[in-house]
Amino acid sequence: PDKMTTVSIFVVTHDGVLLADGQASPEKTQKLLDGIRTVTDKPLKYYIVCSDHGDHTGGNAALPPGVTVLAHPTSKAALERTKSSVMPTELMAGDARTIMLGGTEFRILFLGRAHTGGDLSVYLPKQKILFMSEAYLNRVFPAMRSAYPSEWVDVLKKAEGMDVEIYVPGHGFVEEARASREELVEYRKAVEAVIAEVKRLHAARVPVEDAIAQANFGPYAQWKLHASQRPIAVRKIYEELDGKLPRPATR
Repeated sequence: PDKMTTVSIFVVTHDGVLLADGQASPEKTQKLLDGIRTVTDKPLKYYIVCSDHGDHTGGNAALPPGVTVLAHPTSKAALERTKSSVMPTELMAGDARTIMLGGTEFRILFLGRAHTGGDLSVYLPKQKILFMSEAYLNRVFPAMRSAYPSEWVDVLKKAEGMDVEIYVPGHGFVEEARASREELVEYRKAVEAVIAEVKRLHAARVPVEDAIAQANFGPYAQWKLHASQRPIAVRKIYEELDGKLPRPATR
């Protein structure tokens, strides 16, 4: 019941392909690359690490040589810790970078710390598509193993304010335009609701393990991964409220 699809996005241009996020194993990422080859014979030019978690990067060994691998410095550090076989060749130096490939404009954005701390999004302004990777989990209970809960809410609000028609999640269905924005808003409300409930218990000085049992997440308790992610979310929000999360890196 906890199994789900990891969403990648690839864009074919006149001069090559940009791919954002891979899959969990070399075999699965190779299957993805083989699928791209059925669409185009253009080479893979850019690979964007939007989430550094293993279900998105575990197959990076299948990437062809010569690809520009772009990541946030936080994600580079995470990949070093997991001894990833493929390391970034370029790092985000700020909060935004524009890539022009084959006449297509891509804006690689760091909207803030959300699910991993190195969360990148890929924005196609002409097509009004925003690939958010694990900063947006469609109808999936907020997974907070390496998250920054309140900052995550700010990231989602920034995304809502952009000129976007299709928001692409890192897990869950890709919706049609109208439903796409509605589901993003619903996800932001879910993160806010989870934080608010845990804040209530924290303010009442309920011990964290008791809070895990007592927390009432309402309709979001029916969302996918609730059982496994509930205790993780409660503990992470307690960490944030207790001032135990790492501070943002100063530039």
